Amino acid sequence: MRTELSALAELAGELRAADVTDWTAVSGRFTQWANRPGLRDELRHHLQTLSGEVAAAVISRSRETTTHFAWCLLNQPGDKFSFWLHEYKPQRDWRIGYADSVHNHRYHFCTTILRGCYVHERFGAEMDANGLVIKSATMVHSGVCEAGEAGTMLSDQFHRIPKAADGTMTFLVKSRPVRGWSLSFDPATNVSRRHVPVEERLGNLADRL
Repeated sequence: MRTELSALAELAGELRAADVTDWTAVSGRFTQWANRPGLRDELRHHLQTLSGEVAAAVISRSRETTTHFAWCLLNQPGDKFSFWLHEYKPQRDWRIGYADSVHNHRYHFCTTILRGCYVHERFGAEMDANGLVIKSATMVHSGVCEAGEAGTMLSDQFHRIPKAADGTMTFLVKSRPVRGWSLSFDPATNVSRRHVPVEERLGNLADRL
């Protein structure tokens, strides 16, 4: 019988007691947690033992992107973070879109690779004066991230994952959004786009009608 805290419960407890506005500190806690032996087995056990009600809630919070399925394992209203499992699609099924462009996020996040590997590229971006348009992007680092590795991205950092091995799965801790939009850039066409999520658009919907 398991009497100790599960991996997810332990991490959630640590983050609820931490200052998550300091994402550098969160990163340190996450990296230590991600190095625990048997993490993949614990997460598998968690998924296998979900009750019907909890499983339905996970499904309702989750979504599909052009490159992966994003499964939301935990998203409590009182928490300042959420837990996600990303299940990457086979490369042949990827569609051109946001996820494989050079982009940032509205939130900070920490991630660890549970299975497989991917190519991760980091970029420096030259912005317009208002910070709403990417004028150019320059790659500053590229490498293959393997199973067991952990990393952190802040909301003002730009990256791209152009390739992932079939079957790759990652676990992420995301902060709450720290900005109302994100940006993407296509180096082939030099096209910059600003992405405003649907929940941020509702307040101005009546004015546009």
